[in-house]
Amino acid sequence: MISRKLPFLALSVLVPAALTAGWRGAAPGYPWSFPRDHWAHPAFRTEWWYFTGSLEDSKNPARRYGYQFTLFRVGLLPEAPPVDSRWTARQLLMGHAAVGDFQSGRHTFSDLLYREIPLLAGFGVYPDPLLAWSRAPAGTEGRWELQWNGEAFDFRMRDDERGIAFDLATHPLKPLVFQGPGGYSMKGEPDSAASLYYSLTRLKTSGVLTLEGRTLTVTGESWMDKEFGTSQLQPQQVGWDWFGLRLADGRDLMLYVLRRKDGAADFRKGTLISPRGDATYLTGEQWSVRPTASWKSSATGAVYPARWELEIPTAGLRLTIVPRAQDQENVGRRSAALHYWEGAVSLLGPEGEPRGEGTVELTGYGENNRPPL
Repeated sequence: MISRKLPFLALSVLVPAALTAGWRGAAPGYPWSFPRDHWAHPAFRTEWWYFTGSLEDSKNPARRYGYQFTLFRVGLLPEAPPVDSRWTARQLLMGHAAVGDFQSGRHTFSDLLYREIPLLAGFGVYPDPLLAWSRAPAGTEGRWELQWNGEAFDFRMRDDERGIAFDLATHPLKPLVFQGPGGYSMKGEPDSAASLYYSLTRLKTSGVLTLEGRTLTVTGESWMDKEFGTSQLQPQQVGWDWFGLRLADGRDLMLYVLRRKDGAADFRKGTLISPRGDATYLTGEQWSVRPTASWKSSATGAVYPARWELEIPTAGLRLTIVPRAQDQENVGRRSAALHYWEGAVSLLGPEGEPRGEGTVELTGYGENNRPPL
């Protein structure tokens, strides 16, 4: 959701040069091959599969929910150590999941972190349909899983302590789109600061959602990001604002702003996607996004933007971006001591008319928000 996510991790990570040695870096001209490239790329240090969307209760469509599901692969060693043991880990799997109830305003987040070893976590190898899996959090039976269903993705998670679970299946409504020419997504200067990045911006979604002891049959629409690479934030960059927006006219928008410590934009890019799936790549000069309100977290003290005015003159777009709920902050408990805002938003036109929906991710706000990964 940048390198999903940077979106890079839904984490602000500055990777020292010593940690990138031996890993492959993102570069132009990557020879994509699908569906194979939906699977893991262990030659690169970081990778994620990121899903967000809106769901409605099939029996009560007025009752709507938002969700997030992200699996991260974090490389520890470029090569397996010279130890003949299945229990030697060269990768970690980190999972983040959240459910937001738009009616009550309640946002529930779950996270986990496991080594890639038998019984804990693993990554599939093409063409095995299981792309990634892990044990559920301690105290919960079962597994978190991500699978390829032949045309898109199925995934499930459960956390009994937090009281959330979902099991969702997706079907593509639009073709895959590269976020940057040939899927090469720059994140700053030099051009080695980049990821390989693609999206499925509209996925028909159905399944079951469990929240506070109630299990609902749900339908909706989702956005999927996949990114992998090795370099991430530059020394002057502290975080990013990422926008994945589905417009009511059938167009989609992906925008990101990488910020400096003073809050100013350091690097910006975007993609405008036509109703049939054609991509137009936007430079930072072609669009602007301006925060007009803020929200302070009682859990972390971080102050986040909480409403935005977006303009893309060449596309005839003026939108107001409004959070569906103020508190959509994710605060890590099991995976790392981090926090970031990941939330569902509504889009309004110049006269306040509904213009679509989407997700915003905000990282690098507040203190002590960078995990030791």
